[in-house]
Amino acid sequence: MGEYVELPGVKTWYEAEGAGDPLLLLHGGLCTNETWGAQRADLAARYRLILPERRGHGHTPDVEGPLSYQDMADDTVAFIESVVGGPAHLVGWSDGGIVALLVAIARPDLVRKVVAMGANFLPAPECSAAPALLDHMSADAPDMAAFRGMYEAASPDGADHWPVVVNKVVDMIRTQPTISTDDLARISAPTLVLVGDDDLTTLEHTIALYRAIPHSELAVVPGTSHALPMEKPEQVNRLILDFLTNDPVPTMFPVRRAAA
Repeated sequence: MGEYVELPGVKTWYEAEGAGDPLLLLHGGLCTNETWGAQRADLAARYRLILPERRGHGHTPDVEGPLSYQDMADDTVAFIESVVGGPAHLVGWSDGGIVALLVAIARPDLVRKVVAMGANFLPAPECSAAPALLDHMSADAPDMAAFRGMYEAASPDGADHWPVVVNKVVDMIRTQPTISTDDLARISAPTLVLVGDDDLTTLEHTIALYRAIPHSELAVVPGTSHALPMEKPEQVNRLILDFLTNDPVPTMFPVRRAAA
């Protein structure tokens, strides 16, 4: 069961379970908390899981005007301050990974560690392995049926609002985010950059993200796409838990980390 919290920007729905250090799960674009089904049990056995649904997604209503990653990051900061009351681990997938990066840049005091899965720091046309997919992301496209089903089952705005949200998200993906490598270099939280070997975000862009963030680690999950947390959940969950619960091991031949 979930509940709402009133934030300055939007009345936000969230769920919580488990005990331990707080860990926020930040879902992908046009998704709901339903997509974390394969992670929740493993992560809740070790952490206090808190799962907010962002504006225009799931049970959280849409707001007037366009959607932006920055607004959603600001919502997440307000959520952490209001509900968590202190620093938390951030595990974000796709759009949720972008939000996690923006929060880590703006408010390092609220972030313990970051896991960014399938995340990008430039707009999709500049980093996507399949930019033509954006042209097929319409409200009534067959490939959008699963997303539409999740939306209609949860949204307080009603099924008729689905095309509005799709258009807002597609516009956002086409033009955002625009995070500079200088800003990424400001991230002080230990960060795991996680990606499928056949992800929508190119491996070249993912490597650039990894190289730009100090104290980061990189994991490429073989035989997976952008939906890696659903395709190989046991492997993804192990990578997340190992990163969050353990300190880095000393390496024998460090190159990138030699100065540290």
